[in-house]
Amino acid sequence: MKSHMLFVYAALALSTVAAPVAAKDWKSATITLEGAYAPWNMTNADGTLGGFEPELAKVLCERAEIECKLVASDWDGMIPALNAGKFDVIMDALSITEDRKKVIGFTIPYAATPAAFATAKDSPLANAAGTGATIKMTPGQTGVKEVDALKEAFKGKTIGIQAATVYAKFVYDNFGDIAEIREYKTGADRDLDLQNGRIDLGFDDAVYFANAFQSANDTLAFTGPEIVGSIWGEGEGLGVRQADTDLRDKLNEAIKSALADGTVKTLSMKWFKVDVSPQN
Repeated sequence: MKSHMLFVYAALALSTVAAPVAAKDWKSATITLEGAYAPWNMTNADGTLGGFEPELAKVLCERAEIECKLVASDWDGMIPALNAGKFDVIMDALSITEDRKKVIGFTIPYAATPAAFATAKDSPLANAAGTGATIKMTPGQTGVKEVDALKEAFKGKTIGIQAATVYAKFVYDNFGDIAEIREYKTGADRDLDLQNGRIDLGFDDAVYFANAFQSANDTLAFTGPEIVGSIWGEGEGLGVRQADTDLRDKLNEAIKSALADGTVKTLSMKWFKVDVSPQN
């Protein structure tokens, strides 16, 4: 009750004395990444952050004329920590979704990637219906024959997901009633259980999995179709506080420039071996 009343009093006070907030001249900013979602981002042996996003961040910050500091933090606490002022930007393959737009702001997307299931190569679940194909889905779409076929094939199995992702929501919505869903703090923890047979399937970003397969000595593989479309939002963008529209605008111009001159394509080919530039 005290905290509630304190909020009310504070709101009343602000409503009577608050003045328009002047735009901030962003000369420096702190960007957070997980540092454990290769090849999007990773922690190098010397403790520095590497991968597609740290390299793209360097380009974007230079073009926006902002001195940026990169820091690693836990994925599941990023959005609350951003709004608490612990850093200024989230760059962690963060899908732009309507639900997230309610609590943070976003730049335009700098990437857009499919998602897919993975399993052991020698699993009876390997080469499920649709493997090698791509299907397009929209938010809340049901009655997709390819997904219905996977439901039948995956009934009673255990599916591993990284918590608090758009992929977790998809798996709960579509497979929560027919399979056991196991949440993990990081994708790497999930992949280790998948490799060691403690779960049957994983679901995640397809370009992330392609890299993870190499780390697993090619004992894992995709199964079922890759899924693309607005079901994953508008693509991956930078997350900022909703009030920081000036920072967002600077970063938007930098992203537009990096997309237009092929920088995003060059870096994505380097790290993913495929162009993840958003397609209009």
